[in-house]
Amino acid sequence: MLDLQDFASQLCDGVSRRTALRVGGLAALGLSLPELLQNRARASTTSTGRAKNCIVLFLMGGPPQHSTWDPKPDMPLEIRGEFGPIPTNVPGIRFGSVLPRLARHADKLCVLRAMSTDDNAHSSSGYYMLTGVPHAPMNAENVNPGPPNDWPTLGAMVRRLRGDHGGLPSAVRLPMHIFNTDSSIWPGQDAGFLGRTADPWLFRCEPAAPNFRIPEFTLSANVPIDRLDDRRDLLQRLDREIATANPAGFGPLRTQAFDLLSSPKARAAFDLGRELPAVRDRYGRHHFGQSCLLARRLIEAGVGLVHVNWFRSPDEPSDAPCWDSHANEAQRLKTVLAPTADQAFSALLEDLEQLGLLQETLVVCMSEFGRTPKMNGRAGRDHWGHVFSVAMAGGGIKGGQVYGASDKQGGRPSEGRVSPQDLTATILHCLGYESHTEIRDTLGRPIAVSKGEVVKGIM
Repeated sequence: MLDLQDFASQLCDGVSRRTALRVGGLAALGLSLPELLQNRARASTTSTGRAKNCIVLFLMGGPPQHSTWDPKPDMPLEIRGEFGPIPTNVPGIRFGSVLPRLARHADKLCVLRAMSTDDNAHSSSGYYMLTGVPHAPMNAENVNPGPPNDWPTLGAMVRRLRGDHGGLPSAVRLPMHIFNTDSSIWPGQDAGFLGRTADPWLFRCEPAAPNFRIPEFTLSANVPIDRLDDRRDLLQRLDREIATANPAGFGPLRTQAFDLLSSPKARAAFDLGRELPAVRDRYGRHHFGQSCLLARRLIEAGVGLVHVNWFRSPDEPSDAPCWDSHANEAQRLKTVLAPTADQAFSALLEDLEQLGLLQETLVVCMSEFGRTPKMNGRAGRDHWGHVFSVAMAGGGIKGGQVYGASDKQGGRPSEGRVSPQDLTATILHCLGYESHTEIRDTLGRPIAVSKGEVVKGIM
């Protein structure tokens, strides 16, 4: 169920009409129009960003850089791992053999091989990557959202800067939030000090399920559009009656909820049944593949940023859930993880290019950290934030290149180190916002969106 009032329950498994009416009791949205226009004008005077949209693919758990984007074939087996490198369609660039499809799209990709958080805990390193601000303290596991770690996630900044339009929020997350094995929710996924009205909407769903649909966009047979309009009119009259008790008003978020229910464009964006079966097959009939396809559809519908998390199913192994490959890394990579990511990511790139959307859509594939240079005693690798890889494409990024390098063991940056704040600054730059662009917290204080430096060598 999608509920705009409770972070933990912002889900898409069935919003009722009662919930749609209840959201009307929340506060007004974000920036005023003058502030919004002022920030956009300030950014446009200095920015050369080409991206209109952004899709973030977050491989939670931490992929091993040695087997994916940064192979080390000259190292001993306990460092290089089971999988060797393969050539790509760009001479001189090699990827791990588990990514054969993406190797054919290396000309579209820029791989940052010296990404670093220096944080080895999922929660705190994840917060750093999602916000561009280090967690206090670092290397802290199972931490929760809240001050002092309340910097807004990237989607919240985009939502505050752009505002919402067309019946859909300008930032969306799917198909689930990120959580640890103890079910603790990572910090850095919400709007933090920007306030709840800037939260990226979370649609919790299973897009690969048979007959998948989003209940939020399906009216029951006994509630036609005209009846829904009658309910909207009734609530507007109630608003006027109780305005003195609630000067802030009930309208904006409730209006958006009604718009979602009544907008054919919004409903159509979530209807994967409109895609040809061959297209759905190309992405893969798994949750990650169908989530990537859903992200493309949402971008076409006008959503500014779609954040796709790796789907964490209940049957994930407890000692190596998602990409957290502490044990049996090679088996997990070749049977579950890499084929799924390789198929979905490559299909997304192909689709965006064929539709003429790649140059205006920035795609970022990242995670909270990488894996240790040396295999452990369980044929896996452990947490490693000192160096790992991020892949980017489209939206003003120059493809066919590698930026930075790790050392010969893949354990530390050797050149071109990129920090999370630099990555955030680069993403925002591509979207048309420079680091000095200001957002305001709930007290109205102006705060620059990033303290990082744009990685100009990849533009």
